[in-house]
Amino acid sequence: MKEHKVGSIRLRIDFSQPIYEQILDQIRNAIAKGEIQLGEKIPSVRQMAHELKINPNTVMRAYRELERAGLTEKRRGQGTFITASDEYVKKFKTKLLEQYIDEFLENIEGLGFSWADVEEYVCKAKREGK
Repeated sequence: MKEHKVGSIRLRIDFSQPIYEQILDQIRNAIAKGEIQLGEKIPSVRQMAHELKINPNTVMRAYRELERAGLTEKRRGQGTFITASDEYVKKFKTKLLEQYIDEFLENIEGLGFSWADVEEYVCKAKREGK
C-alpha cells in the first residue's frame, strides 16, 4: 500500500482492491473528519489520475459518486469543490455512523455474540481507555 498526497488530500492506495472505491471512501472519510475543508477545491480528475498513475476514468467515477452524494459540486470553469454545507456534512456523518453500526452488528451477530456480550466488551474497553 502506497500513500500519495494530491493537493491537500492524502490517499493510501492498495492496487489489489478497486481503486475508485478506495478514492471514494477515503475522500468521504476525510470530509467527515474535517481533514478536507468545506468549500475547498479538490484536484482535477487529470491531476489526481496523474499523481496516482491511474486511468482518469477511475478518478472520474469516484468524483461522480461524490457529486451524486452531494459531497462535492462542480463549478463551471473553476473545478470541483467540497460542499460548503456544514448541515449536509453532518447528515452525511450520521448516515455513515448508521452504516458502520449496522455493519458492526451484522458481523458480531454472525459470530454468535449477543448484544449483552457486546455491551460488556464495550464497557470494559471504555474502562481500559481503548
